[in-house]
Amino acid sequence: MSDCLKDAPIGVFDSGFGGLTVVREIMRQIPNEKIVYFGDTARVPYGSKSKETVTRFSRQITHFLQTQNVKTIVVACNTASAYALDELEKEIDIPMIGVVKPGAKVAADVTQNGKVGVIATSATIGSEIYTTYIKKLKPEVSVTGKACPLFVPLVEEGLLEDPVTDEIASRYLLELIDIDIDTLILGCTHYPLIRNTIQRVVGEKVTLVNPAYETARELKLLLEEKGILQDKKPDLGENRYQFFVSDGAEKFKTFANSILKYGILSAKTISIEDY
Repeated sequence: MSDCLKDAPIGVFDSGFGGLTVVREIMRQIPNEKIVYFGDTARVPYGSKSKETVTRFSRQITHFLQTQNVKTIVVACNTASAYALDELEKEIDIPMIGVVKPGAKVAADVTQNGKVGVIATSATIGSEIYTTYIKKLKPEVSVTGKACPLFVPLVEEGLLEDPVTDEIASRYLLELIDIDIDTLILGCTHYPLIRNTIQRVVGEKVTLVNPAYETARELKLLLEEKGILQDKKPDLGENRYQFFVSDGAEKFKTFANSILKYGILSAKTISIEDY
């Protein structure tokens, strides 16, 4: 495989800020890679939109990432992974990976009592995609989904450690605690940012599965398998990470810096409807 392809960036996209948790894991686990990130901040959230709309948005973003000559695309959005990934994979010849399968696999592995909870957007829960994957791996596991639509705006407002977030989390998670789940999938990329709150509410006996972490692991394996893992350290001063959004670049930059700690120099606004 040519060094040229090894040197190409990884494309990552999300409906907004949440996919930065996936970017953070990629930076930690495969630090030599370049990344081009797109956050669809003008049209967030995806979780309340139809399959057709989410697929159309995802297709536009995929076309944009192709113009950036990426070597692989990570769909760092559970809703887009649930609704659009299968279709997009048929349309392009770049390897793609979503966040759902890696999380489902780990949940099926770690549950002891066979009771798994999934918290996510209404669209992801409605698609039953986690249930489908987990039951393929372990038919005897019972999967209970709970839509938590307020978590995304709370995270995007920066209310990560706040009494309001604690209160909402307690209300959302009560029914999952009542049915005695022992494993909980954080089925939206925003949710790892309030992981401490969620863990506090469900208790230490419940294992939290973070699909962002698992996706970065799967991505590394995929790159190795295709022979396109970047094994050379990047040059000093090289522009390794590029961020694009559809709106609100300044707000995005502030938020990204608080999560990534890598000093995001800029985020560029593009007109995604043109792609």
